[in-house]
Amino acid sequence: MQSKPAKAYGITSVEQPLKEMTINRRAIGAHDVELEILFCGICHSDLHQIKNDFGGTMFPIVPGHEIVGRVTAVGDHVKAFKPGDLAAVGCIVDSCGHCEYCNDGIEQFCDEGVTFSFNSPDKVSGGHTFGGFSKTYVCNEKYVLHMPEFKDLAAAAPLLCAGITVYSPLKHWGAGPGKKVGILGIGGLGHVAIKIAKAMGAHVTVFTTSPSKVEDAKRLGADEAVLSSDADQMAQYSRKLHFIIDTVSAKHDVNTYLNLLRHDGAVVLVGLPPEPLEISAFGVIVGNRSFAGSNIGGIAETQEMLDFCFRHNITAQSEIIDIQYVNEAFKRLEKGDVKYRFVIDMASLGN
Repeated sequence: MQSKPAKAYGITSVEQPLKEMTINRRAIGAHDVELEILFCGICHSDLHQIKNDFGGTMFPIVPGHEIVGRVTAVGDHVKAFKPGDLAAVGCIVDSCGHCEYCNDGIEQFCDEGVTFSFNSPDKVSGGHTFGGFSKTYVCNEKYVLHMPEFKDLAAAAPLLCAGITVYSPLKHWGAGPGKKVGILGIGGLGHVAIKIAKAMGAHVTVFTTSPSKVEDAKRLGADEAVLSSDADQMAQYSRKLHFIIDTVSAKHDVNTYLNLLRHDGAVVLVGLPPEPLEISAFGVIVGNRSFAGSNIGGIAETQEMLDFCFRHNITAQSEIIDIQYVNEAFKRLEKGDVKYRFVIDMASLGN
């Protein structure tokens, strides 16, 4: 079976804006699922990749890894999906499948290297992966997720990255009744973390540098919201919190937040600051505190997260856009001018 051309939006170099282009989707193999993409979220890591901030961007690049679609075709050996099903693809689309990490369901740490949904070498086609800013996607069924019938399907798309990025550490560090959880930063990640932590039963305190977001944090469900530039407010939380999810992607003083932890507490970084962060030895030694990190989640946990969010009616606060607005959306994202996620209605790409 020949590969299929598909309409997409991407770029050929850092200096160029995103524009319409045609890509080739690989032929559907025996274990593959083909999706018509309905919605695709825009994540800050999409911005990093098109700007080549981390190096290694393979041009041309089609971003997008928060993909919601409907199944249009399946391979001969596919059992879990059929045409017409709602389905989704997140960050991971392939891994070795046999190392200890894959066997433990944490494919994101695959010993042989994980294949991401865009800008990653594609072991099947021999090329590289193109993301969800396109009409179609083809993926091995092991990495395709069953998408629940959310009332607002578009607003659920960011759960494929933002949702799992915060769900995984909240679960790992035991968010629940009796736990006091801090959320640092209210953006694409932080606002979803508030909703999920509250649904888990935790007491949630948000820390923000923005006065305007103090009230917004409460609207989103936080029990308390603290302006982190106010020393008196911050002092009230000294040694109070069990752990803190740190969503900030800019340089910041982590030690300020380590001091808010109870003994055995942790600050868990899920943001990607471009510069190294300095950690005070006393900040971790006093109280047996930890500074830790968390990286998305495996396929099974991502499915668990989707089902949890569906049961609790959790979606991202989203601004739905046409694909033709995507360059302006990236400019706004870079300035932090979005509350709190852009989602592309892929019908706007046309046939």
